[in-house]
Amino acid sequence: MENRSHAIELIKGAYDLHIHPYPSHVKRALNDFQLMDEADKVGLGGVLIKNHYEPTGARALLMNYSKKYKTKAYGGIVLNWPVGGLNPYALESSLNLGASIVWMPTRDAYNCLLHGDMEGDFFKRPGIKILNEKDQLLPAVYDIFDIVSKYGVPLATGHISAKESIILCKEGRKRNIKMVLTHPEWERTYMPLEKQKELAEIGVKIEKCWYNIAESNCTVEHMIRTIREIGTENIYISTDRGQVERKKPIEEFINFVEVLLKNNFKEEDIKNLICNVPKFLIKN
Repeated sequence: MENRSHAIELIKGAYDLHIHPYPSHVKRALNDFQLMDEADKVGLGGVLIKNHYEPTGARALLMNYSKKYKTKAYGGIVLNWPVGGLNPYALESSLNLGASIVWMPTRDAYNCLLHGDMEGDFFKRPGIKILNEKDQLLPAVYDIFDIVSKYGVPLATGHISAKESIILCKEGRKRNIKMVLTHPEWERTYMPLEKQKELAEIGVKIEKCWYNIAESNCTVEHMIRTIREIGTENIYISTDRGQVERKKPIEEFINFVEVLLKNNFKEEDIKNLICNVPKFLIKN
């Protein structure tokens, strides 16, 4: 109970940069307004609304324009087929309309589709690759680098393969772009710890999702070990929650912080994971 109370206090001003509310093509546990109500109640600094198939920057703008919440909403764009895949025009439009982060393809990535459709997928499509047959980044990826750099937002790997992610992150960091490795504990995007550490050493930020613990993709012990070895200055935690018949995002965020406290993480390290690194990544 002491850790629970401590966790609730620590999350004031914190950020969860990966939440899936409704509207969505998939059933969700709560909508944008309910998410903002719950986040504001516990004093979160910000939440990021994610949708695999539609940009969410405008949704975030509406939440913020309401002036109802102290918590700030953020949105992003995922470069799946409904926005044209690796489409610089959709990307420029989304960032101009307030998106704060860009993900490479997720559900439509060739790598992800090798494992089959995910629940809620509603059309057949070819998988999107970011490399040619010589393992070189496609020209469209360089257009994406240019636009992301122009707007100063992070580029996240999404559900592309480990090989694609490593090549993308290394080239992005050469261009001083804020790069994010997306949930490397998930089976479809798994990356060994040593490779995660190599990316962190060149400035890539690593996302650690409570989803991967809750859905038994990895153990708590494994997650804690990776955070310790990579270093909290290189990581942010998120929930990746919003699924129906699952605990809601804010409760899961508290659970994650409580686990960190139980494993003797110092307050300053937890603040890196929930405040400092997320604030570095997104424009406030």
